Amino acid sequence: MKLFSALISTLLLVSFVHAEDWPQWRGPSGQGHAKATGLPATWSETENVVWKTAIPGRGWSSPVIAGDQIWVTTAIETAAKPEDATRRTKSNTGNQPLTVLESVSLRAVCIDRRTGRVLDNVELLNEKEPQWVHRLNSYASPTPVLENGRLYAHFGTFGTACLDTKSGKVIWANRDLKLIHENGPGSSPVVSGDFVIFHCDGSDVQYIAGLDKRTGKLAWKTPRSGAMNANPQLKKAYGTPLIAEFAGKSELLSPAADWLYSYEPTTGKELWKLKYEVLGFSIVPRPVTGHGMIYFSTSFMKSEMLAVRYDGTQPPQIAWRYKKGAPQMPSPILVDDALYFVTDSGGIVTCLDAKTGEERWRERLGGEFSASPLFADGKLYFPSRDGFTAVLAPGKEFKLLAKNTLDSGHFASPAAVDGAFYVRTEKSLYRIERKPAKTAAR
Repeated sequence: MKLFSALISTLLLVSFVHAEDWPQWRGPSGQGHAKATGLPATWSETENVVWKTAIPGRGWSSPVIAGDQIWVTTAIETAAKPEDATRRTKSNTGNQPLTVLESVSLRAVCIDRRTGRVLDNVELLNEKEPQWVHRLNSYASPTPVLENGRLYAHFGTFGTACLDTKSGKVIWANRDLKLIHENGPGSSPVVSGDFVIFHCDGSDVQYIAGLDKRTGKLAWKTPRSGAMNANPQLKKAYGTPLIAEFAGKSELLSPAADWLYSYEPTTGKELWKLKYEVLGFSIVPRPVTGHGMIYFSTSFMKSEMLAVRYDGTQPPQIAWRYKKGAPQMPSPILVDDALYFVTDSGGIVTCLDAKTGEERWRERLGGEFSASPLFADGKLYFPSRDGFTAVLAPGKEFKLLAKNTLDSGHFASPAAVDGAFYVRTEKSLYRIERKPAKTAAR
């Protein structure tokens, strides 16, 4: 009987330890909220770091977690020979800086959550003479999705692959869906029902697609409808869809150039679309929902934060818009009745009344930002490209609690599970957790 009780206790402990996973970009809800508690407010290279692991290659994808496994994607770049680089530079019609490569190996890296040891490093896809990427982007920026022992990794025009996380074997790969990104891949996939869904919004083609997650074959493909700007550069986008429920039904909210769309996740059928009424392209931020609203930024040039009133029973309509300092890359975050967001340049954090759009406060953190913020353990965390994470107390007044600096910049958004942060910088992955203070020897 004692043995049986001990076994049950052990099983309950194991279940509790792995009760929380982080299966996609911005967490289980896709909205940047974590259930983790007891998190540290301060850290550095020498404070509250349980382990630090160098990640090979270059990639801005955020960590995803299931059980003791943490997965990130990365790209190993092989430079082109000088004569090939010259030839391809002359033939380029894009307007962004080039990283001219002979090839890029797109990989999935598994790290042990307890120890930080690299358990696996699997090549998923290999691309010869790949398209260029912007200096603020990478070939492995989209965050993969974990579900039931499968990792679904998307790399834009370079393809999508499914990996068995137990064996480390590639189950399928699909390289059929092509587009010209201009700045490299950025849209992360979502998994809904039997489908892996992602955006394909290039300067040449614009559509959304669903692959059968069991086989990788194309299940549906829906072209973007509605008039767009005649300039191909203003048709592209890098946004990530969000599955949300309205009036008891799941809808796939999909921000693209000039329009916010909603689709039926199982068929790709367009349910509705709403025009921004301002120039909106190169969309990066992911929408958040609450208070009967959908909140998102129109991204570049004339960036505005929009609140769209929608409950699934009436047509959507713009409830309010905020025109001052909306983000181009970082997503907003909703906490209670407040919407928070940070500008890419200058690090200006804004707090709005989520219901009315009224500004509560606006303060400068400094620095440059690409990653999206996290709300966990009653605090807001804003990671910067300058290597620091600003920790703020949510509320009607600005309150900066700490600025915590690591070895290099943050392009990936953090994860928080079971009392620990998992933070990816340009160079490394960290487990950050509150460590007991050392007592003086007697």
